[in-house]
Amino acid sequence: MNEIIKNLTERRSIKKYKSEMPKSEDIDTVINAGISAASGRNMQSPIVVAITDKATRDRLSAANAKVMGADGDPFYNAPCILVVLAHKDCRTYLYDGSLVMGNMMTAAHSLGLGSCWVHRAKEVFMLDEWQQWLRSIGVDGDYEGIGNLLLGYPDCEYPAKKERNSGRVFYV
Repeated sequence: MNEIIKNLTERRSIKKYKSEMPKSEDIDTVINAGISAASGRNMQSPIVVAITDKATRDRLSAANAKVMGADGDPFYNAPCILVVLAHKDCRTYLYDGSLVMGNMMTAAHSLGLGSCWVHRAKEVFMLDEWQQWLRSIGVDGDYEGIGNLLLGYPDCEYPAKKERNSGRVFYV
């Protein structure tokens, strides 16, 4: 089987991570795969904020849990969080950001890293505290959070493939 197709069909969401940070070259490779995703009219509106600082990662996790109305770590101990945001002036920002997330998950899998898309980036990055934080790191503009990509080394058995639901493809 073609390696690209194999990575696309074998990737699974990982929900338990070792605390060890992935190599910086691997993080960069995953990000580059993400920002290489197709985008409407080649506008390239999505950006990626790589969070490798543990204190910031923990604050973001706590904010995500609060929005969710839960306790614990919604980031499953992943040491690296890649936040995808996209500029809302671009009509296809949500789709473009989703493609970035998909590319990064596939790239992570191809490198032997685990990943998982965790929602609530939209809600967290609407908060004043996180808007100010974005400005403090140089992100200025009307960006919406698309997703949080957890990234790290799996600390669990690799999830088995689940059967795909039938009736999802129609030929005409």
